[in-house]
Amino acid sequence: MQRPQIFVGRRKTSVARVRLVPGTGAVTVNKQSFEKYFPTDYHRREITKPLELVEALDKYDVIANVRGGGRSGQAGAIRLGIARALLRLDRDNHDPLKKARMFTRDPRMVERKKYGQPKARKRFQFSKR
Repeated sequence: MQRPQIFVGRRKTSVARVRLVPGTGAVTVNKQSFEKYFPTDYHRREITKPLELVEALDKYDVIANVRGGGRSGQAGAIRLGIARALLRLDRDNHDPLKKARMFTRDPRMVERKKYGQPKARKRFQFSKR
């Protein structure tokens, strides 16, 4: 028996492990329904966008485990994982997903705080005298 493949998506400090299995379109995130895990409509649309683009919204069930970061980073990580899984399932999905920039890993992360400064770029107040 072949194990289902797991695809990884990342954004900011979030890492999502995503599996697509043939089903009815149910999305499960960390063993919860994704309506419960992501209460905002924006995040739900973000996650289902790759499935809508290839018209596979009701063909696959999504099982995702996600850690780290906040809700927006987690939603972006799951979206990338779903896009990668759809590409592996069918090469014909490449063009619509690529055109919508679903394979782009958003590299923006929080800049580290530097010593001698209160924040990453903010300086202490300068005093001439």
